[in-house]
Amino acid sequence: MDVNKRIEEQLKSHPILLYMKGTPDFPQCGFSGQAVAALKAVGRPFSYVNIFEDPEVREGLKAYSNWPTFPQLYVKGELIGGCDIMVEMYHSGELKTLLEEVETAA
Repeated sequence: MDVNKRIEEQLKSHPILLYMKGTPDFPQCGFSGQAVAALKAVGRPFSYVNIFEDPEVREGLKAYSNWPTFPQLYVKGELIGGCDIMVEMYHSGELKTLLEEVETAA
């Protein structure tokens, strides 16, 4: 399966998906850590992909999203943005509102 199809499958399978460096318990960059903190503060479950574990997705996602940096947050398959956007949305309340509207599988 080509990388774009793999990314699309990941996005279809997870309504809230964070592509990040490391894991939520052990982020491997400050920006990923801030992104995880914002998501955890909202209190909604989310999935993640550690881009260090899949170099093909790491490179393919840059072209797929036209967004060169990580982390990248997707909600219902749509790119929301990176760390700065997520933190700004968290402080304004927009992130909580957006994520509360998403149905996640139990």
